[in-house]
Amino acid sequence: MPRGDKSAYTDKQKRKAEHIEEGYEKRGVSQEEAEKRAWATVNKQDGGGNKSGSGRKNHPGS
Repeated sequence: MPRGDKSAYTDKQKRKAEHIEEGYEKRGVSQEEAEKRAWATVNKQDGGGNKSGSGRKNHPGS
């Protein structure tokens, strides 16, 4: 998967990034920078795109 490919993200994550991006743009951030910040925020909150495997959870310290 090439860098910048958003196919591994869920529709919910894509909507979340779009909403965050709009908020940054309203505050005067350029479109390109707003998009970068929005995806960085989604990655930090959700741990990136879809993960395969059942029972995957975010365990502190692992």
